[in-house]
Amino acid sequence: MAGTRAKLLPAAQGYRMPAEWELHESTWLAWPHLRGDWPGKFEPIPWVYAEIVRNLARHERVDLIVNDASWEKRARNVLEKAGALSDSLADTPSDTPSDNVCFHHWRTDRVWTRDSGCIFLAPQADHADSGLLALHFQFNAWAKYPNYKLDEKNGERMAKAAGVRVVQPFVVDSFKDKHRVVLEGGSIDVNGCGTLLTTEECLLSTTQQRNPPMDRAAYEQLFADYFGAQSVIWLDSGIAGDDTHGHVDDITRFVAPKTVVTMIEQNERSENYVALHANLGRLKNARTQDGQKLEIVEIPMPRPVVFEGRQLPASYANFYVANGAVLAPVFNDPNDRIALNTLAELFPAREIVPIYSGDLIWGFGALHCMTQQQPVR
Repeated sequence: MAGTRAKLLPAAQGYRMPAEWELHESTWLAWPHLRGDWPGKFEPIPWVYAEIVRNLARHERVDLIVNDASWEKRARNVLEKAGALSDSLADTPSDTPSDNVCFHHWRTDRVWTRDSGCIFLAPQADHADSGLLALHFQFNAWAKYPNYKLDEKNGERMAKAAGVRVVQPFVVDSFKDKHRVVLEGGSIDVNGCGTLLTTEECLLSTTQQRNPPMDRAAYEQLFADYFGAQSVIWLDSGIAGDDTHGHVDDITRFVAPKTVVTMIEQNERSENYVALHANLGRLKNARTQDGQKLEIVEIPMPRPVVFEGRQLPASYANFYVANGAVLAPVFNDPNDRIALNTLAELFPAREIVPIYSGDLIWGFGALHCMTQQQPVR
């Protein structure tokens, strides 16, 4: 029975999780509507989204989730004023492309599509006729917030809209009971060739614990079975202010099969200094799926972004790689230029688009947190 199940798992069927820089069919986003996610700062947020949509839609389709027809109308109004939609197409029916933007009427709790949406897999080259597959992990709002029941449904909805098969990953505990796995897209990063990055703080801590039955070995087996990951690089912890408790997309990201960018903190008195220094040490000792050492590119953190006495998880690592562009968060900080120049060197064929995220980060997320890529078939 165990052997039969193993043959049905995605990796055994020739699937893998592509790297973010591989070709996309679209990017998924959800339009902001919960004012409580940005208390006192909600007004500029739709305009930040409009800038993101405008830049993405020049390179690939944007699948935009809105609560209902009235919210589509509001979103269209903002997008048109920002030049992301054409006035002449304002009456285009929902769920059909309008200037490369496709609206979907699904109610959401929040907008962090990276974590609540499905994760698309693509077949290996020798299984090219298989089409895409979508992993719909359980979502429980980072084991922290009560409002997630609507978002938990979106992974399956995204897969259905994309016309792909859905798989719900699960594990079996020592009592032979099945448990759906809780996993957010922001907690992992991959090179597309078999190596995966994550953090112990997010997946192995008992704080905001996602999957009590799972230990390190269980996660590594999960990553092998469902993502095709042959090597897992465990970093220590995330940055201060991150309410996900250690998502890797705020600290270290693959930018090529054996190259990562990682955040460093130069101020020894910073809350992030020790953690980021420890992560750098682990990266220096890490190996890819074929035993290669990583090429490590360091980017300094911005100065702390603080609002209402709370340090926010401002980080240049939360960039998003689209087909012809890299959307990069900036914070009106001297290190913005270093981050942008570094990304330009790493992605010479892509336009580097700075997106001011000083207000956006009050929602405890930035560009990578709000996006989810759908690879080409």
